[in-house]
Amino acid sequence: MLMRTDPFRELDRLAQQLMGPGTWTKPSAMPMDAYREGDDFVVAFDLPGVTAEAIDIDVERNMLTVRAERRPVAKADDVQMELSERPLGVFSRQIVLADTLDTEHIQADYDAGVLTLRIPIAERAKARKISVGVGSGRKEISG
Repeated sequence: MLMRTDPFRELDRLAQQLMGPGTWTKPSAMPMDAYREGDDFVVAFDLPGVTAEAIDIDVERNMLTVRAERRPVAKADDVQMELSERPLGVFSRQIVLADTLDTEHIQADYDAGVLTLRIPIAERAKARKISVGVGSGRKEISG
């Protein structure tokens, strides 16, 4: 159902970890899974520590864009950070959806740090049976 793959995704992820947090102009990638479940195409994004209000989902034609921002937790003045490994900043992912998906009826759920999008497969793309009629009414054309 996806139209494009990114062979350099792992290289991009490593580079982003080394370069620091993402910004709105240069967001970090977010891990995702995509699979078909019945009549739905499901895309799940890992966004631990992100509030539902900080997630932005847009669809323009067949381009799905998911953006999220994880901000630092407010700390008291007397707190001294010893180790900080959890990435902060902006995360974004764009995927091109096939024409066979119904982008008008996308459902989004966010639970336990996982954003799950369910995109129905369009009726015109579903498998269907075509009945074959028996030709009893044949007519002969005479010239």
